[in-house]
Parts: sequence; C-alpha cells; structure tokens
Amino acid sequence: MLTFQTALTFFGVSILLGLSPGPDNVFVLMQSATQGRKAGMLVVLGLCTGLIVHTIAIALGLAAVFAASAVAFLVLKCLGAAYLAYLAWGAFRAPVSEDTSINATALRPRQLYLRGVIMNLTNPKVVFFFLAFLPQFVSAERGSVAFQFVELGAIFILATIIAFGSISYFAATVGQRLRGSASAQRWMNRAAAFVFAGLALKLAFSQR
Repeated sequence: MLTFQTALTFFGVSILLGLSPGPDNVFVLMQSATQGRKAGMLVVLGLCTGLIVHTIAIALGLAAVFAASAVAFLVLKCLGAAYLAYLAWGAFRAPVSEDTSINATALRPRQLYLRGVIMNLTNPKVVFFFLAFLPQFVSAERGSVAFQFVELGAIFILATIIAFGSISYFAATVGQRLRGSASAQRWMNRAAAFVFAGLALKLAFSQR
C-alpha cells in the first residue's frame, strides 16, 4: 500500500502533468470550446475510462508485453492517427448555424464519451508513459506491486478529472461567447480541424 507522502507527491505531479500541454488536454480544450462544458466533461470521462484500462493492463503485466511488440505499437498508432484524421475532416466540414442559439455541431453524449475512450486507447504513448512513470512510485517493500499500480492509477485518474475538468470549464466559457457568432463558429471548427490534424500527424510519426 502507498504511504500518504508517496500518494500526495504522486497526486501533485499528476496534476502538473494534466495541466501541461499534451494531446489529451488539447483534445479536451477543443471539444469544450466547440461543443460546450458538458461535452468536454463527457470526453474527460471517456479519457479516464481509457486510463482505467491502462491501469489494469500495467497491474497485470500486459502493458509490458504490448510495449515489447513493434507490430502492436505500429497498428495502434495508425488506428489512432486515422481516427484523429477522421475527426479533423468532420470538424472542417461541420455545419454552422445562423441561429446562434443552436449548436449545429452538437454530438450525442455517447458519441462524446466514446471519442474520449477511443482517443486514449488508440494512443500507444499512454502505455509507455505509464510504464515509465508509475514504477517510480512503487516499492516491493510496501506489499503487492499490482495493488500499488491500481492505487496510483486511481490517483492519476482523479488528478486527470480535476486538471482536465478545469481546462474544460474555462475553454467552454470562452467558447460559449464565440459560439454567439456564426463567423466565430466557423473559425473554431477550422481551428479544431487544424488541431486534430496536427495531433494525427504527430501520432503517425511518433517513435517508440
């Protein structure tokens, strides 16, 4: 079991990592700005669901097996890049409502949640991050290593909800004002498309 000091330190570092620029929080930012606060939080919950899967994988030792496979890494990053490219195309072609009280690009809650899940699970870098980051806070002297990984995963998810939730709140606040203009809606959609395309290229050319 983790000590209070270890858990607190890990939580603080996780908050800082969550607020640092990265693919996931940029994704949350753009979704919140274009779709609203509720949409952003649904994406965050989807991302955290993916983190639960990664936590279980590393606790069971499956993540290490995946990390050793070059083929698995290639397949997963190609799927992730293709999905981000699909989102970029969708954002670029998103309709704009002349009635600014209506969000013409609004998605269903299930769609938004699944976006977060897919975004997280198709990013092989998350596996390598967990394999490099979590073991630094684990000690065999404190009991079951697998249980400590589960504890750290839970703390990381909590920190992610707080950090990404904050990003979602402020991005949605700014986006709400911009969505009051059809022209601003169009520019936000173009910006979202550009960001998604950039993330797709970054993931496609990433190395293990």
